[in-house]
Amino acid sequence: MSFTDLLDPHKIILTFGLIGIILIIFAESGLFFGFFFPGDSLLFTAGFLASQGLLSLTILLIGTFIAAVLGDNVGYWTGKKAGPALFVREDSTFFKKKYISDAQSFYEKYGKKTIILARFIPIVRTFAPIVAGIGNMKYKIFFSYNILGGFIWTFGLTLSGFLLGKSIPNADKYLLPIIIIIILTSFIPALTHFFKRKV
Repeated sequence: MSFTDLLDPHKIILTFGLIGIILIIFAESGLFFGFFFPGDSLLFTAGFLASQGLLSLTILLIGTFIAAVLGDNVGYWTGKKAGPALFVREDSTFFKKKYISDAQSFYEKYGKKTIILARFIPIVRTFAPIVAGIGNMKYKIFFSYNILGGFIWTFGLTLSGFLLGKSIPNADKYLLPIIIIIILTSFIPALTHFFKRKV
């Protein structure tokens, strides 16, 4: 499987199945190398395929929710333990200090809500829990926002895909355009934040 295939939610699901989806959601939620995975479109596509009977909706919802919450927890404790060492670490293929800085700026602007809002923003969702750990956010507060954000993200996108598949005849015709819209929309908050900082 090529790198570009890893960005195609449909191919990911057909190749790796439910276990693959759950592992990818876990990785994207808190591991350095997970930032490039297409979490939003993956959840939506998985929900759509569940509506066609190709995946178990119950296992998909529960599995991705748990994976998202656990992934953020790993990110939080990585930030808590590694802390300032991350800012002196050399840039690599899977890690750039800029990602931490961008997530930190986003965190400073939105505070605790970042843990929820970041779920819907690629790259930021991977590094926001790390920044929460670096910033010594109280774990009890982090965990409550983590559960809420993980629930809204996984259940919201998965059920949206499921309902589309159930309610629109030949919905597979519209799947690719919808996925493209989801991907583009998910980058809007990050781009808006970036241009505001430039101004």
